[in-house]
Amino acid sequence: MRPWSIGRRDRTTKPRRLGLTHVIDTGVPIEHIRGLLDVVADYADIWKFGFGTSYLDPTAVKKIGVLSDAGILACVGGTLLEAAWLESNEHECLAWAKDMGFPCVEVSNGASGMSTAEKRELIEVAAADFVVLSEVGSKDPADPVVASAWAQEMAADLVAGTTWTIAEGRESGTVGLYRPDGSLRWDLVEAIAEEVGIDRVIFEAPRTSQQTALIRKYGSNVSLGNIAPHDILGLESLRRGLRAGTLAAHADPKRAP
Repeated sequence: MRPWSIGRRDRTTKPRRLGLTHVIDTGVPIEHIRGLLDVVADYADIWKFGFGTSYLDPTAVKKIGVLSDAGILACVGGTLLEAAWLESNEHECLAWAKDMGFPCVEVSNGASGMSTAEKRELIEVAAADFVVLSEVGSKDPADPVVASAWAQEMAADLVAGTTWTIAEGRESGTVGLYRPDGSLRWDLVEAIAEEVGIDRVIFEAPRTSQQTALIRKYGSNVSLGNIAPHDILGLESLRRGLRAGTLAAHADPKRAP
């Protein structure tokens, strides 16, 4: 037990609906996850099995159990469901995810050409059995980014049954929300915040600079996604003002720089 406190006092605690840390797993061994969760279980909320790894990982069921015991939602990545949709197997994919024990699925259309109407139909089906995350934005860096269209699509996804909607940034942090150099498209961020509200949006932010910028703008309880497992504790330090990028956020006015 810590005999004193430091940092931001407004940080939400689990189970959270605000200030989520959404982790991307691209193939982490289960033994590593068990050890990591001894340190970071209190700071992670959603654990996405990226791409098609949930289908390929032979330890997926064990991982789901370990994550559940830690109070973390295991989530099927949206690319797998898009791949199933392309083969007209989306319902089989959802049935498989339910049998596996996944409590959460992501519904996206950034790689497959699925229409927004088809996406919303899939959200409605999935919401009967899962916590649904929907993702908005293309994975193709050449596709135009129209702020109003993103915001409107997010709002419609929430009406269809999504619990949280994700703003695409990919695991590279160079697409969608971000320019090729990794800098934020603030017009897009602000349009989303105005139309949807911060409490229902997860901003993908794999880079420390992106996490820092969004925390400075919206505070410690902005929800952030595509966080690498080894970055969870560092992100929590940023949220609490215990890292250089956000250090002054909770300072005594007499000592603030």
